[in-house]
Amino acid sequence: MRRLSSQSQKFRLLGLGLLGLVLAFAIALTPLPAPAAPPPATTLETRASVDPLSAGRVYYTSGQFAAAIEQWQTAAQIADQQGDLASQVMSWNGIASAHQALSQWAQANQSIEQSQTLLNNASAPEPILWAQTLNTQASLLLNHTGQAEAALETWQQAEHYYQEAGDLLGTLGVQINQAQALQTLGFYRRARHQLEALDQQLISMPDSDIKVAALRSLGQTLQLIGVPRDSYDALAQSLETARNIGATSDVSSIYLSIAKLAFKLDSPAQALEYFQAAEASALMPLDQLQARLGKLASYINMGDIKSISGVTASIQQQLNTLPPSRTTVYGTINLAHSLARLPHSQRPISNQTINQLLADALQAAKSLGDQRAEAYTLSQLGQLYHQNHQESAALTLSQKSLTLAESIQSPDIISQSAWQLGKLFKQQQQQESAVEAYTKAVTALQSLRGDLVAINQDIQFSYREEVEPVYRELVALLLAENSQASLRQARDVLEDLQVAELDNFFQEACLDLESNPIDQLDAKATVVYSIILDGQLSVIYSQPDQPLQAYATEVDQATLETTLRSFLASLHPSADRPQQLTYSQTLYDWIIRPAEEAGILHSDQTLVFVLDGLLRNLPMAALHDGEQYLIEKYAIALSPGLQLLPASVFSQQDTRAIVAGISESRGRFSALPAVQEEVTTISQLLPSLRLLNHKFTKQSLRQSLSDRRVNVVHLATHGRFSSEFSQTFFLTWDGVVNINELSELLKRRQTDSSRPIELLTLSACETATGDDRAALGLAGLAVRSGARSTLATLWAVKDEVAKQLMTTVYENLGQASLTKAEALRQAQLELLHSDDFADPFFWAAYVLIGNWL
Repeated sequence: MRRLSSQSQKFRLLGLGLLGLVLAFAIALTPLPAPAAPPPATTLETRASVDPLSAGRVYYTSGQFAAAIEQWQTAAQIADQQGDLASQVMSWNGIASAHQALSQWAQANQSIEQSQTLLNNASAPEPILWAQTLNTQASLLLNHTGQAEAALETWQQAEHYYQEAGDLLGTLGVQINQAQALQTLGFYRRARHQLEALDQQLISMPDSDIKVAALRSLGQTLQLIGVPRDSYDALAQSLETARNIGATSDVSSIYLSIAKLAFKLDSPAQALEYFQAAEASALMPLDQLQARLGKLASYINMGDIKSISGVTASIQQQLNTLPPSRTTVYGTINLAHSLARLPHSQRPISNQTINQLLADALQAAKSLGDQRAEAYTLSQLGQLYHQNHQESAALTLSQKSLTLAESIQSPDIISQSAWQLGKLFKQQQQQESAVEAYTKAVTALQSLRGDLVAINQDIQFSYREEVEPVYRELVALLLAENSQASLRQARDVLEDLQVAELDNFFQEACLDLESNPIDQLDAKATVVYSIILDGQLSVIYSQPDQPLQAYATEVDQATLETTLRSFLASLHPSADRPQQLTYSQTLYDWIIRPAEEAGILHSDQTLVFVLDGLLRNLPMAALHDGEQYLIEKYAIALSPGLQLLPASVFSQQDTRAIVAGISESRGRFSALPAVQEEVTTISQLLPSLRLLNHKFTKQSLRQSLSDRRVNVVHLATHGRFSSEFSQTFFLTWDGVVNINELSELLKRRQTDSSRPIELLTLSACETATGDDRAALGLAGLAVRSGARSTLATLWAVKDEVAKQLMTTVYENLGQASLTKAEALRQAQLELLHSDDFADPFFWAAYVLIGNWL
């Protein structure tokens, strides 16, 4: 049995498939070293050897899990007859791992319990046996039941036994696994520190097979926790070490890991280069197959139609020569799925041939006894039949897939099959059945959450193509019903979509969900949910103790996007004011006027917007009814969803603030002269720790936040919000602080009885220009920071304006009767009614996110 964390990664659905927007982070990969001369081809050895323990390993490695179980069961029986404890335990551990691979969780747990029973009844068993057993048990705890804390403790016990056994590779493996558990628990800094320490330890080690394997596993884990640059460095070190010691059997798999990383980073040309190197250096046919499938995906993404035909033929030829295994089944599905993405005229093989590929894969899955592979194949066949307008067959196949996936508790396949069924039922105008199927798909996606961002490369999830549409299509169905029950469900699905988008942004399910009914938050608040659907913009109004109200405006996607982009552009002071009013009134008519005409809005209310898509980048305060701006009538706040909203009322009693800023230029960041006065003035309004220019460093911020009395953090410094996680940050004197680092700084306070941060203010930040989803970065920072409320800017404004508005906001917060939303509104109105800053460009940029009280 392999003891390094590759087993854990395999069962954690780690793969690096076709996830276009998963990590849109441009890193410069170093030049590719020339691959060694291709070694002579070898054949996959799957014949059962005399030793069933070794045969099980061969079958397991080749993806033939049922055959591996059969061999290991034989090995366990022989070992029992011979009184061979070590072989018995290793066999049962292998059986547990194989059952886990087949999603047969009950059998997996029974098998690992058998190993533990044997060890508990033995006198002085070898430490290595306990180490391997605990390693397998921890994998089950994390991947099946999600008990990350128990998994962490179990891996720590396993580490003790590996060290006692003198097994360096096993020790390194479980330390890497512990980092994954820490990351799952939300301890990102601890996870990264552990991996960094391991990296330093590995660098100092002499070159060896252990170093190669550990560095590769480290690289894969670093990618999982969202550190692609460090991931590449570790993989590159693993490759260099393997070449130095002549470990030719490892080179191809390392090239594959780097290629998949490059593909995930949206660099198909670089990915192709590494896939080619992986193919050239492959000793094992399965590595060669994975490399060719990667080449095909790269060619498709690059639009290289000419090269697609050749690599397709080589993949087909190889699949015909390999014995059946999960890897070959998934490889066949991967091929069919990739080709089905192409227009019919560009496919190198016919629809009939693609259909036959999937039929062969289905037969192979059945012969292997691999129900997971069978369910996945049925799902893909259903999609192909639907694409070919064979609805009856598509319905039957999708239902079979769903039934099988539910029986083995595979939510990733459930979500795809149920979605497919929903679309088919919708097409047949079976509304009730469609809603039921879509609801099942969304429930499955919700249960996956964290695994969606690290899904197995063979079960390919693109968030934009295969996750987000499920939520939107269900909302459309529910809004069409227009009953209170359906509107409540639609609202809940919109809340779930907000969470899913932030999970996708962070590339992990890292958000703590709280359910806070609006009537328990604020009796005078109205939550306005917007949703962009096919051919319409819909809005749901939610008020305490009132029925939900929904309104829809029919507008095609092109007109909607043009209007939204034009409105944003018109807010620049140099733009034509009549045009600005035209666009702002159009949006007012779409979003606000129907509710006003229905008489459900009143001037003493706070409007809390849960916005969708491009709407997030727009200032709702600047919508205009023909006579007044929206901010002149209502207090306004933004929310990423009430599931994420901590409920509390702000009080200035005993307030203590950190007021920090940078007024001088730093590298490419320009000077902000008025920041010095802003920091000074606000420091005089609140009891404060003041950090200006060279005193505002990462370390000084960390030390200041250690003051348990601090509950307001005001940062007057450059910052940027982007849909790219890595490009969302704010500036300190000695560098930038990203969302994870800020989260770690504030999370530490949550564990030591410190007061929560009531208000985090970023007074000089902006959203990335030309980034349609940039405001996700703002929402992400607001949520991940742990602050109850975040006050920030959608675009850069004059530092003189920031100084004036921020001063007024803090003065207003000193009035006990004003909420945070009203304090901001009054400050915005002061600018609106001034001579110099009346244009919306100056005051509309400011938004309050989170708790508005």
